Amino acid sequence: MSVVVFRAWLARASALALVLLAGPLLGGSRSVLHAQGASPRAPRTILAIGAHAGDMELTAGALLLKQHELGDSIVLLHLTLGEGGNPKMSPAQYGEQKRREAQQAAAMLGARVIFGPYQDGELPNTEEARRYVAEVIREVKPTLVITHWRNSIHRDHSSTHAIVEDAVLLASLEGVKLASPPHRGVRLWYAENWEDAEGFTPYLYVDVSGQMDRWRQLVSSYEFVRGGISSFAYLDYYGALATLRGAEAHRSRVEAFDIDPLGKKQVLNTVP
Repeated sequence: MSVVVFRAWLARASALALVLLAGPLLGGSRSVLHAQGASPRAPRTILAIGAHAGDMELTAGALLLKQHELGDSIVLLHLTLGEGGNPKMSPAQYGEQKRREAQQAAAMLGARVIFGPYQDGELPNTEEARRYVAEVIREVKPTLVITHWRNSIHRDHSSTHAIVEDAVLLASLEGVKLASPPHRGVRLWYAENWEDAEGFTPYLYVDVSGQMDRWRQLVSSYEFVRGGISSFAYLDYYGALATLRGAEAHRSRVEAFDIDPLGKKQVLNTVP
């Protein structure tokens, strides 16, 4: 086999592997069997939990748009509004603006939105917060939860990771008494965020090539994304990131996610 032919074969194999990787973990929505006309799978619920309103829309919004189109239910849980992020407005005023923006974004996603009881910059990494999120998980009954990676320059993000990771476990335990019955079988993915880059390794690549125009409209619901509050170019950064990850996956645009390192273990009986 020539080098050119081998490289072409490797590119096709890598792209196929990425599709097969993301498909089963999302429940097979884009699996080979489905593409060949097999019976469509039952709708699922995806719960995206962000430290601040806007976090999950920026990092996983294109995936959420795609999965909603495929029939999945989408729920957004914003643990805080991120009301302290506008130096020109009081937290109370900006909090009301962020709430309206989050509701607009949720409507565009066809999602239910839940607002947590916590304050921006003061998200408590406590048992009470874990039980609050565990109760949301039990009530919503997601098959997939998406949240922040563990390391971050923003303590609300790293606190959210710790809270959610433990809440998934608490929600599954019969002995933990909450208002709703236990809910098990939750997969946990971590979204790629510029503030959460330390130690994050893209593991799951999801093709969102057809959702990027709608994603831009979605995240532009937020003034901090459109510009005028922060100097950070959110649209440019996350748009370019989708292009970069797409190039790695031999796709046009991709959103990438990581999982817990223990979940990456593969046990094989023979060489595949």
